[in-house]
Amino acid sequence: MQKQRVLWFWSLLFSFILRNSTSLDNITPVQSITDGETLISLGGTFELGFYSPKGRYLGIWYHNIFPKVVVWVANREKPLNNTSGVLKLTGKGLLVLVNGSSNSSIVWSTNMSSKVEDKWNPVAQLLESGNLVVKDGHNGDHFLWQSFDYPCDTSLPGMKLGWDLGTGLERTLSSSKSIDDPGRGHYTLRIDLRGDPQIVLMNGNATTIRVGPWNGLMFSGATTYLRYSQFSSQFVFNEQEVFVRFRPENTSKYIRGVAYPWGALQVLHWSIQTRGWETLISIPEAECDKYATCGANSICSTTPTPVCSCLEGFAPKYPAKWMESDCSDGCVRITLLSCSRAGFKKVTGIVLPDTSASWYNRTMNLLECKEFCLKNCSCTAYSDLDIRDGGSGCLIWFHDLVDIRQGSQDFYIRIDISDDKQNNDSSKKKQAGILVGFILFIMIIILGLKLFLWRKKLVETDIFWLKQRDHKRGKEDMDLPTFDLSTIVHATDQFSSRNELGKGGYGPVYKGVLTNGTEIAVKRLSKNSDQGLQEFKTEVQLIAKLQHRNLVKLLGCCIQQEEKLLIYELMPNRSLDYFIFDDARRKLLDWTKRFHIISGTARGLVYLHQDSRLRIIHRDLKTSNILLDEDMNAKISDFGVARTFAADQTEAKTKRVMGTHGYISPEYAVRGSFSMKSDVFAFGVIMLEVVSGRKNRDFRVPDQNLNLLGHAWELWNEGKALELVDESVRDSVIEVEALRCIQIGLLCVQGRPEDRPNMSSVVHMLDDDKPLPRPRLPAFYSHQEDSSLSNHTIYSANEVTMSLLAAR
Repeated sequence: MQKQRVLWFWSLLFSFILRNSTSLDNITPVQSITDGETLISLGGTFELGFYSPKGRYLGIWYHNIFPKVVVWVANREKPLNNTSGVLKLTGKGLLVLVNGSSNSSIVWSTNMSSKVEDKWNPVAQLLESGNLVVKDGHNGDHFLWQSFDYPCDTSLPGMKLGWDLGTGLERTLSSSKSIDDPGRGHYTLRIDLRGDPQIVLMNGNATTIRVGPWNGLMFSGATTYLRYSQFSSQFVFNEQEVFVRFRPENTSKYIRGVAYPWGALQVLHWSIQTRGWETLISIPEAECDKYATCGANSICSTTPTPVCSCLEGFAPKYPAKWMESDCSDGCVRITLLSCSRAGFKKVTGIVLPDTSASWYNRTMNLLECKEFCLKNCSCTAYSDLDIRDGGSGCLIWFHDLVDIRQGSQDFYIRIDISDDKQNNDSSKKKQAGILVGFILFIMIIILGLKLFLWRKKLVETDIFWLKQRDHKRGKEDMDLPTFDLSTIVHATDQFSSRNELGKGGYGPVYKGVLTNGTEIAVKRLSKNSDQGLQEFKTEVQLIAKLQHRNLVKLLGCCIQQEEKLLIYELMPNRSLDYFIFDDARRKLLDWTKRFHIISGTARGLVYLHQDSRLRIIHRDLKTSNILLDEDMNAKISDFGVARTFAADQTEAKTKRVMGTHGYISPEYAVRGSFSMKSDVFAFGVIMLEVVSGRKNRDFRVPDQNLNLLGHAWELWNEGKALELVDESVRDSVIEVEALRCIQIGLLCVQGRPEDRPNMSSVVHMLDDDKPLPRPRLPAFYSHQEDSSLSNHTIYSANEVTMSLLAAR
């Protein structure tokens, strides 16, 4: 007995020395994890320990990725309120999280799926997959419990989503309550076992997204999402289990699926090149991804916009609402089905309808499936269960067909034969009429062609010389490489929505890859845009002559057919507003990065205002027009409404005010007067937004009529300016720099343009520590509004570049 006690003492001492000298990947019953200690998986990918969003939690996160990305939480429903938590492993193989101040207070514990035998030596280990397991120390493959059986909001490679039919265990993803609260939220991703199993996202008991049933190759509704080679899906359906899991197809271990608190799903992977998380899949991606957008018995199409259309033999249930684009009530049959006059119509290129009320048989072929459906008067459609090798199995629907959208599969709907015959007769008459009309059309074309060829000879020479002149002028005007439209169409995958980086007032911007591997960003001028050919040429002419590290580089342009395209170098980190106004991504911008972005933007403006060959006023400076390269260097973009000034010119006026709500200076908004000080004002707004992480146009102080500028002014006057600093950077902020940025920002947004500094002075202010002037009242300060502004409504509610007629 004495000998056993001595051995136990030395074992405990040895484990204590190990625990405090190095990070282990496992603990035994004589060890524990206290707050401040961690387990690190053997390959260094994952780490387990305590962390604090709000409250104190035991979680697992990626070890070498910052900011911290948590993939599993033990006590998500019961946070600790202090740092006294201890994780222990009992001799019976139970993992127990206790409040250290009271060992009897159990916060969380595992429920064992296997009975622990006395001969076993339980060990808790954090695996390289991110799975926390309790296993038999003598048999490493025998798991007594694993965290992969109890996911939170994140799915990792190898983790199962679905059912163990033997034990009744269901593995689901459940969203968090919020970004800062890992508690169980409203949304659950699960496999619905009713009918043919399918993946659904549910808000309580209501389906919000349906990925669809497995067809042998993929989930029927996942066609548009399977664009990437980084991972593949595996679906298992037998008497013991029904589950899906994904695994990486390359060497990257950093890939995860997430169910978000707002009801969205994403698959992301860590990019070594950009040192950030990139989205591979995002659902919903379009309106049709939402469950039953068009109601029953209809098809939802995403091109060119979400459009609902009834299946053949059906008509809108409420035509008046349908005309108003409210299609949620769906469609109903035009003629009630008769069991004796039933037939089938093939529908191609769709996502199979909701299978929760379906029936399936794996051994039938498609002909047997059709006959079975024909004999059952309640059967409304049928299809292959498995599309591999020409198809096999039988899948049958009853009653209404819900949530059909564009896809890649076929199925057969039940129709009334008499309706089909009437449709065929009508179709033949239409075809005959079309044939007669086509013959007449060809005759007219031939006559017109003869006339055209005669006239062509008369003007051919003049057209040639006009083209030569225009081509020469165009090259002189643009002095920029031109791209063929087919090259850009190929590079952007025909302007695919999955390549869309964003959308501004003048149209969308797409990511593309040229045949030589160069990544590009393509700005496509919308046909409905206010920006015409003149603004397009302005941007081309201006930016082609500008070269500065803090200006985005224009690679070329394309004017062909009705398309007007600008081709830029790709900024992999998108725009400043993509980070600064997002609750999660803003944490990626620590204070050093923010100050670097502020300084870079200032230097870019100095170049525009005084160092370039042309004196240029941007007129639409805002966070979305500041792009970020791979090193988070700021680059000013979008010169569509910019204006050039002569060397001795300081101010100009216009009747067409161009700009964006929240960034326009008062003198420009009211009188149409713009100058370099207009850009200074916009820069000041951006500075205060970067420091605070808040949008000027959306900011409101409860019980006060203050925007962000007014709020900053109040805090600065009260000596509490540091309260303006974004909470997510308060741990990294350099207070003296932050205070200086706030004061410079207030100097830039002063109401009178002559009081504002020029951008050269701003750069000097940022670079040295000399005392700064005291700012005067900012523009649009509601407590002492400029009378010249009080009678004018000068802003729209959107965030895109806009045109306004001056009030006077």
